[in-house]
Amino acid sequence: MDRGNLADLTAFVAVADHLRFRAAASQLGITPSALSHSMRQLEERLGTRLLNRTTRSVSVTDAGLRLLERLRPAMSQIGAALEDLNQERKRPFGRLRLHVSPTAAAAVIAPVWGRFLSTYPDVHLEIHADLASTNDVAKGFDAGIGPLGWVAADMIAARVMGPIKLAVVGAPTYFARRPPPRTPDDLAQHNCIQYRWTDDGAVFDWPFERCGKSRRIRLDGQVMVNNIDLGLRAAIDGLGIVYSPEASAEPFLRSRQLVRVLEDWVPNIEGLFLYYPGRRQVPAALRALIDMIRATPSTSAKRLLKNPFAMC
Repeated sequence: MDRGNLADLTAFVAVADHLRFRAAASQLGITPSALSHSMRQLEERLGTRLLNRTTRSVSVTDAGLRLLERLRPAMSQIGAALEDLNQERKRPFGRLRLHVSPTAAAAVIAPVWGRFLSTYPDVHLEIHADLASTNDVAKGFDAGIGPLGWVAADMIAARVMGPIKLAVVGAPTYFARRPPPRTPDDLAQHNCIQYRWTDDGAVFDWPFERCGKSRRIRLDGQVMVNNIDLGLRAAIDGLGIVYSPEASAEPFLRSRQLVRVLEDWVPNIEGLFLYYPGRRQVPAALRALIDMIRATPSTSAKRLLKNPFAMC
């Protein structure tokens, strides 16, 4: 159905409700003559008289009544759907799909999601966390959170986290067998859990920095993963030392399942950005999430630093 047919059917329902062209035209915001012209066009397209009209009165024909009986429920559903959209525009409602990096999941989403969902119980939050950038719009995501390199040129980006603290960690059971490293060079004597983010990607080189000098070290180990959480799991199981964002390792540091080493040598990396397409008609749920993240001190913005990770 084209837009003209729908407008004419809406006009027909208004005339049938009022049985007066002037009153129906006033409701629709058009002139009586324009409304009369629309009704003539509709009847010509349908090949059926819908209204009997004289200079003094208007009535609905039998064919018009049958059409009206079918139209009213449909128009009611359309009106309800438009009202639902209007309410959603005013208050957070419906599904919010996010594509985020693992670091963003741990450091940006996890600190706020309990409060966010309790504040907006009509929102359903769907989070897809991985290390690869993607075409978020094509995949049906409302927004993404990741490093600046994930943000397409036509996206709107808002910083949601300042520099990310990193950590080199291992399990006490692992260090019971080998002395903790004191310098990055000591890592050559250790089992280092490696990252390869993609099937055909390079192995991640561990970055270190001290006294204004930075370096990257390629290390050996028996375990290689493509996921930070899995790397931490391997470290907790005593399989070796792993390089990780502090936010991901922090629960295990707090529970003493992991301990930190080489703290003076580990640099920070650049912050994270929440990005989404277009400034107009931002979903209310997304706007509310952005506001809540910005109001959370742990994700406040700081200066941008170079990111030594290929992805985070």
